[in-house]
Amino acid sequence: MKVWLKLLIGSLLGIILGYILPYDNLRVLSILGWLEKMAIGIGRYGTVPILVFSLTIAIYELRQDGQFWGLLFRSFLLIVGSSVFVISAGILVTMVFPPGRIPILIEEQIELASLDVGEAVLQLFPSNMFTALFSDGVYLLPLCVFAFFLGMGLSYDRNYTKSVISLVDSLSRIFYHVASFFSEILGLIIIVLAAYWAIRFHGALQADVFRDLIALLWIFSALLGFVILPLLLYFLKPRVNPWVLLYGSLGPAIAAFFSGDINFSIPVIFRHVKENFGVRRRANTVTVTLFTAFGRAGSAMVAAAAFIVIIKSYSSLGVTLADVVSIGLRAVLISFLLARHSGNAAYIALAVLCQGYGRGFEAGYLILKPLAFYLIATGAFLDVMIACFASFALARASDFQEDREVRHFI
Repeated sequence: MKVWLKLLIGSLLGIILGYILPYDNLRVLSILGWLEKMAIGIGRYGTVPILVFSLTIAIYELRQDGQFWGLLFRSFLLIVGSSVFVISAGILVTMVFPPGRIPILIEEQIELASLDVGEAVLQLFPSNMFTALFSDGVYLLPLCVFAFFLGMGLSYDRNYTKSVISLVDSLSRIFYHVASFFSEILGLIIIVLAAYWAIRFHGALQADVFRDLIALLWIFSALLGFVILPLLLYFLKPRVNPWVLLYGSLGPAIAAFFSGDINFSIPVIFRHVKENFGVRRRANTVTVTLFTAFGRAGSAMVAAAAFIVIIKSYSSLGVTLADVVSIGLRAVLISFLLARHSGNAAYIALAVLCQGYGRGFEAGYLILKPLAFYLIATGAFLDVMIACFASFALARASDFQEDREVRHFI
C-alpha cells in the first residue's frame, strides 16, 4: 500500500476517533497528549542519523562536482522569494477577507515566548564539536554545522579520507532504510496524532468564535498548497505535470499537518522527494535541510494573518498600510529564525509578532491559545509543501533530478 494512502486512512480513523471521544474530558485529553508525545518521538527517531550522514556525504559530493556553493546560493534566493510571496499573499487575503472579531475569552498571564536568536547562534558552536551529535531532535542546526565541516573535511585528500567516505556513505544508506521503515508505520502512528488534533478541533469549533479564522486559513492554505504552488512549477523547463508532483507530496503533507512538527516530517520528505520526484540524494538532503531550517514561510504567514485578526479585533484604528508593511517585514524575518521551534513554529511566531508590535498587544496571542494547534498544523503543512516543491525545482534546474513514473511512487 502507498505511504500516502496509509497516512490518509490512519488520519481518517484518528479523526473519527477524536470526534467520538468527549472533547471536554480532561482525562481523555491528558492521555491523548501523552500518546502524542510518544508518537512524535517515534516519528523523530530516525531524523538525526539520516540528517547527519546524508548531509555530510551530500556536501562532499557537491564539492567534488563543484556545485555546492551554486546550489546553496540558489536555495537561499528561493527561500527569500518564497517567504516574501507566501507572507504577502497571506496578509493580502486577510485584509481583503477579514474574519470576524475574536472576543477576549479569559484573562491569562503573559507567557514568555522568544526566538532567543543569540542563544541559538551560540548553540551552533558548542565548546566540544562532538556534543552536537547528541541532539534532542528539536534544534538540528548544530548538527548541520557539524555535517558541513565534516563534509568539507572529506575533500581534504582522498588517500586519507577514502575509507571514511565509504563509511559515511554506507551509514547514510543504512539510516535511510531505517527511516523508511518508520515512514511505513506512520499510518498507525498518525491515528493518535489525528485523534488528538480532532478532539481539540472539535473543542475549538464549539467555542464558535474561531470559525471565521479557521475557514480563512483552511481555504487559503488549501489553495496555496494544492493549487498555487504546484502551478508555479509549470513554468519550469522542461515542462512538468504539477498535479503529478502534488500527488507525490501528499504523504509529507498529511504527516506535517497532523504532527505540526517539521522534524517529524523530515524523513518523510527525504523519502518522497527522492523516490517520487527522482531528486538525487546530494541535492535532496541539502535543499530540504535548508528549507526546513530557514524556509518557514508557511508558519510565518499563518502568524501574520492571525496577528492582523487580533489587531482588527481590539483596535478601533484598524490596520494601517504602515502596519501591514511592518508586520510583513517582521514576519519575513521571523520565517528565517524558527529553526529552534520544530513543533510550535506558527504560535511562537505569533507571540513574537505581538510582543514586538507592542501598543498593548503583547499578550494578544493568548486569545488564540485554544487554536494554537490549528495554527501550528496549517503552518507546518505549508512549510512542508514549500520544501517539497522547492527541492524539486532546484534539483531540476541543477540537473539533479530524474523523472519517475507515477506507478512507482511510494
